[in-house]
Parts: sequence; structure tokens; C-alpha cells
Amino acid sequence: MRPEDVPDAERLSDEGFYQLDVRTSPADWPAPARRTADHSAGWIRRTEHFLVTDPGGCWVVEDGSGMLGFATSIRRELMWCLATYVVRPGLQGQGLGRPLLEAALTHSRGCLRGMLSASSDPKAVRRYRSAGFDLHPQMFLTGVVDRSAIPVVDRVREGSVSDVDLMDSLDRRARGAAHGPDHELLLASFRLLVSDTSTGSGYVYTSPGRVQLLAADNRRTAQRLLWAALADMDGQALVPHVTAANHWAIDVGLAARLDLQQSGYLGLRGMKPPAPYVHHGAVL
Repeated sequence: MRPEDVPDAERLSDEGFYQLDVRTSPADWPAPARRTADHSAGWIRRTEHFLVTDPGGCWVVEDGSGMLGFATSIRRELMWCLATYVVRPGLQGQGLGRPLLEAALTHSRGCLRGMLSASSDPKAVRRYRSAGFDLHPQMFLTGVVDRSAIPVVDRVREGSVSDVDLMDSLDRRARGAAHGPDHELLLASFRLLVSDTSTGSGYVYTSPGRVQLLAADNRRTAQRLLWAALADMDGQALVPHVTAANHWAIDVGLAARLDLQQSGYLGLRGMKPPAPYVHHGAVL
């Protein structure tokens, strides 16, 4: 992948994931929607960041008509993460996906662990399993928070760049690798809340109505941070990417009167599901 490919990759991923949602979303879910201009700009910033930190992990497949698919992946310490993997709608099953994923996987040589967040697309799921990833169903919590259910939340403060060393330490404990340079990207994109006390530490990145990433060294601290994030959400709230290893998040969401549903998989190689942890869809 080259820098000039990123806008085309954004358009292809938007189209690909929109068409996937149209095909697979249950009838009683909200109608699928295309990305907003702000979301597209954020996607481009993130992919440009990956291209700077991990040019060897970012690949495209193309012909005379243009880009047919792409994959972006990153290495963080001894962890390889697949950030995005898309083949143009209508071209799946024609032999494009396998060599594209294999090219991205060359970036994982020497890594002990691997992570990816997969949709429910059967073709992609089959390919991830054949690449050696264990598949753990993901759940999500959504709805309007019951304000009367929110407990008193203390010992949570605004975070800053001075918390990066703490967060990297928490990342290593929860998932086996620091996020490193990705914290710079996350800090520029989202609000950061931190809890750091004698009984436990953790952090959560949030955007309006959504938890983006949460890590802690114990469940009580993780729950405190999740309540703090939900307390600041007006209207619809979303806690995505919850695995069965993180029932503490399910308990908070149900207590807040959110609905629990299932979608997609967390793919893992050489590791157990991280906990207490709610992963980000791309930086994992």
C-alpha cells in the first residue's frame, strides 16, 4: 500500500462493510448506514498512521480497473494485529482474499500472538480459521442508559499523554503487548478516562455514545471505568466487542438496562481472550 491508495481503500472498505451489513444485519436492527464524513476522515487518519508505523503490513490487490482489495496490519512488540481486510463486493470467492491475507501475515513473522476482530462474513471467518485463529464470539451492549441505575463513580480522572506508560503496562498485562504508538492516535481521536489507585488501575477511551477501548488490571476497576463512560453518554450508547471472558462488562451493561446482542468474532492466535479488556476494532 502507498499513501495515495488510502482514500481508495477508505471508499472500498465503506462500500464493503455497508454491503455486508445489508446482507447480514437482522431485520429488527437499525438499517445499515454509510460512514459519515467525520468517520471517513478518522478512518483515513488511522490508516495513514498504520502506513507510517507498519508499511510492511499494509497491502493492496489491484488490476487495470483499480483496487480490488486491501489488508492493513500492525506489529506491537510480539503481537500482530489485522486492522482491516476487505475484498471488493462481488469479487469474494475468486481467489483474491487468500494471497492478500498471506501477504499481510508475512508481517507477523516472529510474533508470538495475534489478534483480529472479524465480522460475521462466513468467507472471512473460514479464512481466519484456516490461518490458525481461534474464534471467540463477540457480543455488544446497546440502548439508552437508565440514568437511575448509575452508581456514584469516583477515583476516575481525565487522562493525558502522561498516562501512556501506565496504559502500555496495562496493555501488556491484559493482552500481552503495549499499544505503543497507537496511544498517540487514540489520544488525538477520543476522550481518555483513567483510574489509578492503590487497589487497581485502568483506562477507557470513549467517543460520543461509544466505548472505544478499555483495559484494567482487575474487574472492579474495569467496571468503575465503564460506569464512568456510560454516565457521560446521552441517547444511544454502545459497548462493542465484549467477549465471554469479560462478563463484568455484561453485568454493567445489563444493570444500565442496555440490550445484549451478538455479532462477529475475536480471532486469537497464541493467547487467551484478554480480560479485563474491551478491544478496539482496528488497533485491538
